[in-house]
Amino acid sequence: MTEHADVLTALNRSLPLSAKLRAIHHQLNSQVPFIDRIAVATYDPKTDLVKTFIHSSHDDNPLSNYQARLSASDSLLQIVKTGTPRVTNDLSIYAQGTHEHTRRIAAQQYGASYTLPMFANNIFFGFVFFNSYGKDVFVPTVLPVLDVFGHLIGSLITNELTLIKTLLSTIKTARDMTNERDPETGAHLDRMSRFARLIAKELAVQFHFDDEYIEHVFLFAPLHDIGKIGVPDRILLKPGKLDAEEYAEMKTHAIKGRQIIDTLLLNYGLGSFQYIDVLRNIAEYHHEHFDGKGYPEGLKGDSIPIEARIIAVADVFDALTSRRPYKEAWSNDEAFAALERLSGHHLDPACVNALVNNRARVEQIQQRFIEANPVSNSTPN
Repeated sequence: MTEHADVLTALNRSLPLSAKLRAIHHQLNSQVPFIDRIAVATYDPKTDLVKTFIHSSHDDNPLSNYQARLSASDSLLQIVKTGTPRVTNDLSIYAQGTHEHTRRIAAQQYGASYTLPMFANNIFFGFVFFNSYGKDVFVPTVLPVLDVFGHLIGSLITNELTLIKTLLSTIKTARDMTNERDPETGAHLDRMSRFARLIAKELAVQFHFDDEYIEHVFLFAPLHDIGKIGVPDRILLKPGKLDAEEYAEMKTHAIKGRQIIDTLLLNYGLGSFQYIDVLRNIAEYHHEHFDGKGYPEGLKGDSIPIEARIIAVADVFDALTSRRPYKEAWSNDEAFAALERLSGHHLDPACVNALVNNRARVEQIQQRFIEANPVSNSTPN
């Protein structure tokens, strides 16, 4: 018997996807030494955005926190339509390109690239990019090797994102089975999750967020209020203001949300899933207040996990600008003014500023996800 060290044993461990990608890159370089960077971008079909996700080049990352519409790039759109990878052995042909991503890659002085589309069950979900500082390096003999590694990377990404979507679908099914008794509409969840991503992107430099963290905040945001599944109908569906006893019961949804998540993670065997504490924090702490007067634990300031502070601002803003049985929708001006009044005691000032200072992008999200049924049965909380 001969022992052999598994060269990709890192893929068996509980590591961030970015760490696993670096392990793959290291092994790929033993066969194809001229690959200087591997990057993955994911696709959001609801907004047509291709978004940077993970990369293997440590600090050498010309496209951090970047997104662009797929329909605005003819070359990438052609890759998706044909399902065929693209070889560019001399990136200088794009030297006069007008797209920001083209300029950034050119500024990094990469010489060549190989772009592989990622599909799962014939559904496009992103790209894998192999970059080299050399030119004319992507010869026919190395492309099959890159295809194998590219599909391995795609499988890793698909596996993680599918698990997250399974959690989301499980909660949606539970809501459907209870006749949508809570109800955070689909459009609300679409908007507030993208508001959360917008805030996280704006705070990326200050808080050292990478694209992988930002994407998980976006993916987990719709689960912030899952604990409301455990709140009685007499409280959840009450059209008027809650009394003190009812409000105390409503507040238990934060703890119940954490308990539901822990049960789901146990049942799905996802306890060691990377970034899972981000999900727990979002569900449990999104009603904590910056001045320490929130619930369930009365955390204050920086002791509140940053992802919960981000979700709080995104959720409050969309609640204010949405029509409910007990109120009409506020204008953006009114809602922004309210956020600024709440800044520093109810909400984190940095998160408030990140949203308020990006009005144009906020309005793009609102226009994209208009409420089909603008009246919700949920009560204020």
